[in-house]
Amino acid sequence: MTIPVVTAQGAAPACSVEYSVTSQWDSGFQGAVKITNNTAAVSSWSLSFDFANGQKATQGWNAKWSQSGTTVTAANESYNGSLATGASVSAGFIGSWSGSNAVPTSFKLNGTTCNVDSDPSPTPTEPPATGTAPALHVLGNKLVDAGGATRRLLGVNRSGGEFMCVQGYGIWDGPVDDAAIGAIADWKANTVRIPLNEECWLGLSNIKPEYGGANYVNAVKDLVARVEAHGLTPIVELHWTYGQYTGNSAGCSDVHASCQKPMPDAQYTPSFWSSVASTFKSDQAVVFDLFNEPYPDRATSTTTQAWQCWKDGGTCPGIGYEVAGMQDLVDAVRGTGAKNVVMAGGLAYSNDLSQWLTYKPSDPTGNLVAAYHVYNFNTCANESCWNSTLAPVAAQVPLVAGEIGENTCGHSFVDQVMKWFDDRSLSYLGWTWNTWDCSSGPSLISNYDGTPTSYGIGLRDHLRAVNP
Repeated sequence: MTIPVVTAQGAAPACSVEYSVTSQWDSGFQGAVKITNNTAAVSSWSLSFDFANGQKATQGWNAKWSQSGTTVTAANESYNGSLATGASVSAGFIGSWSGSNAVPTSFKLNGTTCNVDSDPSPTPTEPPATGTAPALHVLGNKLVDAGGATRRLLGVNRSGGEFMCVQGYGIWDGPVDDAAIGAIADWKANTVRIPLNEECWLGLSNIKPEYGGANYVNAVKDLVARVEAHGLTPIVELHWTYGQYTGNSAGCSDVHASCQKPMPDAQYTPSFWSSVASTFKSDQAVVFDLFNEPYPDRATSTTTQAWQCWKDGGTCPGIGYEVAGMQDLVDAVRGTGAKNVVMAGGLAYSNDLSQWLTYKPSDPTGNLVAAYHVYNFNTCANESCWNSTLAPVAAQVPLVAGEIGENTCGHSFVDQVMKWFDDRSLSYLGWTWNTWDCSSGPSLISNYDGTPTSYGIGLRDHLRAVNP
């Protein structure tokens, strides 16, 4: 269901608080608070409020969250304690509820009551009806539907959700309406991978409100529903994350989620996946791709250190922030009760699966898939490497090439990739369904009506051949 934002405010208050439920599911919810200080500047802050229906705040971010009885307290972190006059700070949390989830009616900032009388919430609206995409699970080394029929994931990536919101331009890059998804289906694709941004999903304070939190979550839910309505499998994937990394192969020096980082961060990524998994756990047609392209191997001095970092996270050599390992993220997803299929990409930007089986995370549901990316300029980009490193993985678990592509503006390389994967009944998705320059993208289309580039012709014609 769509939960409206409820704003608590009053006439010339000493402080104002905006409290919102950005997502809600059968037994849990994601909440957010925006605190504005309207009095003298403070060097530290503590917000308190009471739940009326037995709700529990279980984890959070941008504040130290605690709960005693019905009273919830959010105290500043070391990095966001200063609040000037008129300044605001945002924080979020994951909570549980049962029966009812009424919004708090009273807030106190540093002991001062904020005037928070608010209008009654509007009636929530229901999300679009569930589409015809099949529920999926792992059986041996295959993905199968509820009837046991094998399902290869063959399709495209739809980039935009990872960068538009953090850059302040919107949520999607180009149209994602019914006609746009219909154009993807017309290529005979059966899967769409949707890259996301954790700061936008969680609604952190550096994201414009119109592009973050509830607005972003609802936009993702709408797109997932639209993809499913065309019978296509949606893969929701975490692309850009928080954490400052300036080491080897750094994509940016920004602490915020504005580029690809070497590994997910412990501060926000488990909360992101707890929220995403809770949002979609009742719909096993949705596949979760944990982290786009890990590259801890560029930061650490040994391959063993890199794989240990990949699996277990923590303090990783060469990475200045605390890392969430793949096991942490699998645990975050499964901790919600979600049984959705989960994808985990290997080292070297998901191009190296050489020790994936050795460091494979434990998944109590058995619904774990190996993810692989390959472009013509990667190290493992030939049949010899595929035979030696991919084939052993594919013999034990499903293997999905979440991104395939080339920067030649042609399709000779992806033709080779698709043949090798076809011969073994494996899955692949082309990068990307966006109207960019094919050599920098690379881009499959020149128009969102599905007009292919010379590179895109290769994937389009191949999908139509294997999925007539």
